[in-house]
Amino acid sequence: MATTRTPQLGPAARPVAVPDNLDDPGVSTAHGRVELPFHVRWSGPPITYDLADRADRARVYEQVLREGTDDDVRYYIEADQLLELWDELVLPAPVRQAWAGWFRRHRHPERSC
Repeated sequence: MATTRTPQLGPAARPVAVPDNLDDPGVSTAHGRVELPFHVRWSGPPITYDLADRADRARVYEQVLREGTDDDVRYYIEADQLLELWDELVLPAPVRQAWAGWFRRHRHPERSC
């Protein structure tokens, strides 16, 4: 077992899900109170988040963008809400870099990534 991080191990090596159809209105998304699946929120006891609450929604988005699959991103993340929250989210550089192309195609000119 490796004892240090390398380019092949650690957060930078983790794939980042950026589904092409995030903004598809036909895709069902989560609303109200949610509990994230273990593969997304794998540390600590289960927590229920209220997606109607901006702070809770930001925490869900951060975790899903870091740890989620394409299906998780499509289910928990709404494109318009992501655009609105992006500058407030605490995300590692590899996640921001992975989403840069999506933002170039979807953001308003005054927003930055």
